[in-house]
This record gives sequence, structure tokens and C-alpha cells, in this order.
Amino acid sequence: MSEEINNREYRQQVIKDLISELHAGKTVDEVKQTFEDAFDGVAATEIADAEQALIAEGLPVGEVQRLCDVHAAVFKGSIEDIHKEIDSTQQPGHPAEVMKRENRAIEKLIHEEITPRLEHISDRSTAAELSRALERLWQIDRHYLRKENLFFPYMERYGITAPPKVMWGVDDEIRTQIKEGISELKQGGRPQTKEKLETTLQKIIEMIFKEENIMLPMLTDVLTPDEWKHIADESRELGFCLIDDVPELTPPTNQPVQETAQQTADPGSLVLPTGLLNSDEIIAMLNTLPVDITFVDKDDTVKYFSQGAERVFPRTKAIIGRKVANCHPPASVHIVEKIVEDLRSGKKDHEDFWIHMGEKYVLIRYYAVRGDSGEYLGVLEVTQDIQPIQNITGEKRLVE
Repeated sequence: MSEEINNREYRQQVIKDLISELHAGKTVDEVKQTFEDAFDGVAATEIADAEQALIAEGLPVGEVQRLCDVHAAVFKGSIEDIHKEIDSTQQPGHPAEVMKRENRAIEKLIHEEITPRLEHISDRSTAAELSRALERLWQIDRHYLRKENLFFPYMERYGITAPPKVMWGVDDEIRTQIKEGISELKQGGRPQTKEKLETTLQKIIEMIFKEENIMLPMLTDVLTPDEWKHIADESRELGFCLIDDVPELTPPTNQPVQETAQQTADPGSLVLPTGLLNSDEIIAMLNTLPVDITFVDKDDTVKYFSQGAERVFPRTKAIIGRKVANCHPPASVHIVEKIVEDLRSGKKDHEDFWIHMGEKYVLIRYYAVRGDSGEYLGVLEVTQDIQPIQNITGEKRLVE
């Protein structure tokens, strides 16, 4: 066992050294020979462990990301997949099977519709065809969204933190470059457009390799059938890339079931379909919302209102338990009753009003609140001063 540990530590150190040498400016050819001399094969997880160790030691994620395509090219011919893929991952509808099927569709689009046209990019009609092909390739955004919002959280839950950070950064680079390519092609193309697109396509191909030879094996090692089922079910909301007819995943019987939020919740927590919160968190969240909310139940009784810092309309606790009709002046009661009846009957799902109040421009929205089976539960009133929103111009991004 000690020999195995020492060997693993040695191999990880060599990988780390090679990545560091690339970072210091050595070429791929210069480090390839060192790699080939040192290894007969390397597990995908060891590369990820090396990246994670470098990040833990202080190397910025952006630096590892910048090297990602380079060291992937170095390692590609030597990665030995020691993670034997279980049969269930090949089942139609399994997230791993879906991801690979999307990757085959992405590769087909690149090799059959995009790459052959790059040589004739200066031709106007070819540029138009390329633009349309890139717009189809933009569906890769759904592929990456599922990876980032479904796969990555589970990786982080199991302590695998470096690969998601590196891959997400490259995903965003690919997204930006596809958008730029579409824009340039619509403007007739530029001298550097062909080279930029070739670089983008190579990044996509390299990312496919990392997904299938690093990420998926790591996930297969740790995820339970129930966790794969959760990923499959939530994938539909985010959509699929270049493929249709994704069947629902039916997990094998007699498999271990992942603990639910109910089982892991602290005493006093309210377990919700998408998480769990304690009462202090719920109150603070509702009062922090940039809107005023009031809930009237199915019996037309005021049951709750938020207490934000800047309310549009005054509310006091005395209205709790009061009939909503009694909360409005006689002149407008009939309008309120009509709104409630339309929402209750299903004639409408919401009703909007907007008024000027001094410097405020107030939007008042009434929503029918319905249960899972469609039963009427009440009305939610949402009020907001939208004047500051109307004054917004230009853009302010998280990443400049």
C-alpha cells in the first residue's frame, strides 16, 4: 500500500511539474517527451487532482484555465480510463449517455457543416451558411448550462472543486467566441475570423474530451443512482443540445437511495422542493425582496404581508385576518372583487395596474396562487416602484 501511495504521489508531482513548466513557457513538444518517459498511462482523476493541488497552493484558476487546452493535448494520448463505466450509464436517458450523444451531434455539426466551409469563408453565401451553422452550434449553451448547474454541484459536494472552476471558465470562452463568430460572419467576416473559429472549434473538441475522459468517470465513481435520476429529471428544464427524444430515466431497482433534504434538515427547518430554510432566513429573505408582497388566502382573508424597508403602500398587522374587500375604499371594492373572482375561476392568471405616485411609478400585480393539482389557494399582490428600473440604460456585467 505504501508503495502505491508513493507512486501515486510521485505521478501527481510529475504532472504538477509538467503543468508548471507549461505555465513557465515551455512548449508542448518540450514537455511531451518528459511525460512519455515518466508514464505508461495515467488515470483521469490524477490530472484533476494535480490541477486541484496547484489551485490549493495558490495558482489562480485563470492560469490553470489558460493552460487547459495545452495540457489536455499533452495528456490526451496517455490517459488510461481505469474507471470502468457501469452499464447504467449507457442506458438511454442517463445523463452520461445524453451528454455523449450531444457530443457526437456537436462533432458532426463541426466536421460536416462548419469546418469544410471555413476554407471558403470569404464567399458571401458560404459566410451566411456558416453563420446559420454557428447559430445551431450555439445550442451548446444548453449543454454547458446543464453541466454547470447539475454536474458541477455534485462534483463540489464530493470535494471535486478544481475541475468545475477550470471547465466553466473555458465554457464561457467558447460561448463568447461563438457569439463573436456569428456577429463577424453577419458583417461579412474579417481576415482573422477563420483562424478564430478554428481555435474555438478546437477548444470545443478538447472540452468534449475532458467531459468524457475526466468529468464523467469522476462522477461515475461517486454518484448514486438516485443522484443520477435527479440530474436526469432536472435536465429537461434546461433543455438539450442538437438532440431530441431524450427518454425518461428509469433507475434500476434495489439501488441505494440518496438521503432527502428532510432527512438531513436541522430541527426547525422548513423543507421545500428546492431546498430548506429556517424561519429567520425565510422572514429575512421575504423582507429583503425589492417588492412588497401581500397574500390573501382562498377565503379572501389577508394572511401575510412582507415588511421591507421601503414599502409603497402602508400595511399594519391589524389587517391580518381581515377580509380583503374591507381593506379597500368602497369606490374600488367592486374592482377588487372582480379581480379576485377572475383569478379564482381561472379566467385570468394575473392582472396588472400601474400608477404615478409623486416621484414613484408603481406597478401593482395580482397573481393567482394555485397548488400542484391546480386548486386555487389565494391571491398574491406584488407592488414595486419601477421608476429606478426604467431609468436603467446600457449594461453592467458581472464580468467586464
